[in-house]
Amino acid sequence: MKLNDFYNEVSRRVDTEKTAISAAETKRVLSEAFLVLAAMDATESAETISKGLVTAKKKLSK
Repeated sequence: MKLNDFYNEVSRRVDTEKTAISAAETKRVLSEAFLVLAAMDATESAETISKGLVTAKKKLSK
């Protein structure tokens, strides 16, 4: 998946009736998240991503 496709998919999921978030806002938040991860050392960023994926898989299994 291309990065832009990833951003667009996330935008579609977060823009709901209860939470109006534009695609531009979503892309900015994701861009900032990647900047935070890039500032971490490789081990810490990998652990952070891993923990996030574990949490996401729990949500998917509900």
